[in-house]
Amino acid sequence: MNPLISVADLATALASARPPLVLDVRFPPSSAGHAAYQEEHIPGAVFLDRDAVLAGPPGTEPGPAGGRHPLPDPAALQEALRSLGVSADHPVVAYDEGGVPPGGSVSRAWWILRWAGHPDVRVLDGGFAAWKRDGRPTTVEVVEKQPGDVTVRPGALPVLDAAGAAETAATGVLIDARAAVRFRGEEEPLDPVAGRIPGARNLFYADTIGPDGRFLPAEELRGRIAEVVGDAGTVGTYCGSGITAAHLALAMTVAGYGTPALYVGSWSEWITDPDRPIAKGPAT
Repeated sequence: MNPLISVADLATALASARPPLVLDVRFPPSSAGHAAYQEEHIPGAVFLDRDAVLAGPPGTEPGPAGGRHPLPDPAALQEALRSLGVSADHPVVAYDEGGVPPGGSVSRAWWILRWAGHPDVRVLDGGFAAWKRDGRPTTVEVVEKQPGDVTVRPGALPVLDAAGAAETAATGVLIDARAAVRFRGEEEPLDPVAGRIPGARNLFYADTIGPDGRFLPAEELRGRIAEVVGDAGTVGTYCGSGITAAHLALAMTVAGYGTPALYVGSWSEWITDPDRPIAKGPAT
C-alpha cells in the first residue's frame, strides 16, 4: 500500500460511506499547532499533540528513554490513540502543515502508528498547505469521536538503539537526516553537542520534497536515495531526536526500499553517553 494519499483521493475517501479517521498533527509548537487546528482544519479531523502522544518525556540518561523524543510508553500511547478514535480495522490519514521544508511531525505519526502495529496509515502528501491550495473545504467544527479499540503492539517496524546505530554505520549505511551543517558539526541549534555518529552518511530530509511541498516522484526518490545507500543491505536512519529520521523512513518506503530501521533516540540520545565517539567535518 502506498503510504501517501493525495488531496483528491482523501476528499473522495471523506465523502465515502466509510471515511478514514483524519489526524491533524500540525506542529510546532504544540500550543500553536492546536491554535491552528482551532482556526481551521480538514472537516472531521481530530487534533493529535505530537509531543504528548507520539513521544515519551525527554530523558538525559543513555537508553531507550533518553533523548528529546524517546518512544512513548505503549500503554499511554494506546490510551491516547483510543481517545482519538483510532481503531485497528479503520484506516487513518494524518497531516501536518506541509510546506517547504516540511516539519516532519506527520511522518513521526505515520511511523509511530505503524510501529505500534496499525496496518493502514497514510500521510496526506503536501499536508494542509496542499489541501488549502487545492481549494478544499475547512472547518472550525470539532467532532467528538467515539473511542477506538486499537491495541498497541510495539515492534512492527525495526528500531535501533545506540549500539545498533553504530553497527549499522560500520557495516551498512546509517543516514543522518539533518542539514549538512549539523551533520558536519559546524552548527547545532538544538542539542548541547555538535557532530555526528562516526560512519554516518548524510541525506537532508527536505531534499526528498519538491518545491510544491509534496514528495518527489518515486523514481526520482529512488535515484536520490541510491546515491547515499548504494547497494547496502542494512540501512538505518537518525536525526536530532527521531522526528525527521521518520520522514526519511517514509521517503524510503515511498521509493520502494522498504522501511529502514530507525534510531529513535538519535543524536540527542547518542550524546547522553560522553564515551560515545563523535565525528565532525566532511564525510570521508
